[in-house]
Amino acid sequence: MAQPVKKKTAKKKPESTFQTWKWGIGFVVCLVIAIWIGSVSLWKQYPVQGDKQFVSINTGETYTHFIDNLAKEKKVKFPILLKIYQKFMIHDTLKAGVYEIKRGMSVRQVLDMMSNAENAQMNRILVIEGTTFKQLVARLRQDPLVDKTVVNLPESEMVQALGIPYNHLEGLFAPNTYFYNKGESDKKILLDLYHHQMENLDAAWAKRAPNLPYKDKYQALIMASIIEKETSLDDELNQVAGVFIRRLQTGMRLQTDPTVIYGMGDKYQGKLTKDDLRTPTAYNTYTMAGLPPTPIALPGKKAIEAAMHPDQSDNVYFVATGNGGHKFSATLDEHNRAVQQYLAVLREKKSGATP
Repeated sequence: MAQPVKKKTAKKKPESTFQTWKWGIGFVVCLVIAIWIGSVSLWKQYPVQGDKQFVSINTGETYTHFIDNLAKEKKVKFPILLKIYQKFMIHDTLKAGVYEIKRGMSVRQVLDMMSNAENAQMNRILVIEGTTFKQLVARLRQDPLVDKTVVNLPESEMVQALGIPYNHLEGLFAPNTYFYNKGESDKKILLDLYHHQMENLDAAWAKRAPNLPYKDKYQALIMASIIEKETSLDDELNQVAGVFIRRLQTGMRLQTDPTVIYGMGDKYQGKLTKDDLRTPTAYNTYTMAGLPPTPIALPGKKAIEAAMHPDQSDNVYFVATGNGGHKFSATLDEHNRAVQQYLAVLREKKSGATP
């Protein structure tokens, strides 16, 4: 039998020198184009309205976020190249502050300028609602653009240095965004925040609803701080205020976790236990009746106004829904059902199911 003739497979010839050069030249051309585009992007003038413009950088903001915003606003092209430049050429982080950008400055100059807080024209002080006084003081201590004159003192000495007529400083400073010259003293900043808070409190107290269970406006400030810590939703502030005010009026204990956490101080490690709720402190509203002795945070203007204008429902309970917000109830049976619904949502989320 004749044997089948095997076809010879042609051996693949090695790539020619010409093809190698072709790929090499193509790579070099692409690299040169990329470098040229990057250079154009970096040396392009930063778009400024008028002769100069002020740009505010928040605490914690990153170069990536800043560059992405510039691209989103169509102020720069090829943001990836700007990020590469920042990664390899700017060996520092974006510094908070208010920067003056003059007409004619390039994008590269702006990026470089913002890596040094000394280049800031003004210092931006951001105080978030619900921040504690301890956190505010720590923020001022860490700010290189603030002149430290009082923040390193014990609180009792700080009270005297500030001349504030209260023994405890919690809650007395208004959350907001403030701008100060570089080198402004911490005393000036704290006094400004204090006066703003007193203005907010006085204005709300003068227009308060009738028959509120407060002895004075300081107790209203205490309530406002609790409301601030219980919800982050503006449309719930008055409802939360109503729940707690009705509890005070009927002799119920407030039983609010944020007061327990505040009373624990540094002992709190992110989770409350039943023992924590049963351990008496001056701030544990599960074991004590009435309001705690002082605010537990810095309440914002809206929380202060809510403390003066509670809703007019019959609700005396509320619990988280598990999906954002709270469920408010007038009876214990309704509340218990809402608690079970909340626990069911948590179980579904833990199992990976969609509630």
